[in-house]
Amino acid sequence: MLNQKRLNELKIGDEFTAFLLVTKFEVKTTKNGKPFINLELRDKSALLPAKVWNKIEEIVDTIKEGAVVKVAGLLEEFNGSLQIRVEKIRLANETDNVSSDDFLPGSVRPLNEMIDELNSAIGSVANPFLQSLIKKILSGDNFEKFCRAPAGKSWHHSYLHGLLEHTLEIIRICNLMSSIHPEIDRDLLITGALLHDFGKTEELTYSNTFDYSDKGKLIGHIVLSAIEIEKAASQIPSFPDELKTQLLHLVLSHQGKLEFASPVEPRTLEAIVLYQADELSAKTNAYKYAIESDRNRGGKWTRFLQLANTSLYIPDSFKGEEEND
Repeated sequence: MLNQKRLNELKIGDEFTAFLLVTKFEVKTTKNGKPFINLELRDKSALLPAKVWNKIEEIVDTIKEGAVVKVAGLLEEFNGSLQIRVEKIRLANETDNVSSDDFLPGSVRPLNEMIDELNSAIGSVANPFLQSLIKKILSGDNFEKFCRAPAGKSWHHSYLHGLLEHTLEIIRICNLMSSIHPEIDRDLLITGALLHDFGKTEELTYSNTFDYSDKGKLIGHIVLSAIEIEKAASQIPSFPDELKTQLLHLVLSHQGKLEFASPVEPRTLEAIVLYQADELSAKTNAYKYAIESDRNRGGKWTRFLQLANTSLYIPDSFKGEEEND
């Protein structure tokens, strides 16, 4: 574990030196024609924009996205957002003994515990066609990718094993709703919960940075998930067409609204439950980590969050992941 202050522990005006991971690197110019380097830098706790104004020519050919760098800088505020003013920056070398895995955040839940919970959820699906479908998709390399992938680039569950954690949260919510409303087809709903975001294993890249793949940008995880289900179902003899159609509807409608990239809106009982469970898991996680990110910087409110369209209140009683752990 690196012996350095976490980014989310810094306060405005703090000077610091730390190893960080470069997730964006671009050369830009001001309106006056002055060149500067625009960066995004991260550790396990936060991702922040950064600017380099001096000695641009010494840096531009040596540093790129995915590189680990040593930075001396200042945390400042610009247009209501935090950013790092970089005073010095260099590539990490072998003697520094650091790698990209030191900076990619991961779930605080133990991986083995989550895998056991996942296998239990898969085994609880009684419908033989859905059971076969799940095992066809979540096997081999697909299973490994599913357990490692983040659920997003930056908004919610945006850390290693985040997709697995997000999926398990949704399954718990769906199990609760199924126990309250016996009219729900639980097998169908749990299968939808397990597979609705499978396409994120191809939509996102997560080796040394989190980003969107070409396939992710061109197709997107919803359609990628649907394609995988269609392909797997075609390999299972006598798979009921009506069952496949309902499952595809769950996947295609799980983001709820056409303006949120869902090809269709939820039109079955199971689909509306999955959509709301997905929303609850995603927004709770995103809001929690937004509060976690800003709680050490003073004040009772977070910065304005564009995706939430609001700032969030930080209660005195809020405990971060480290304290809860």
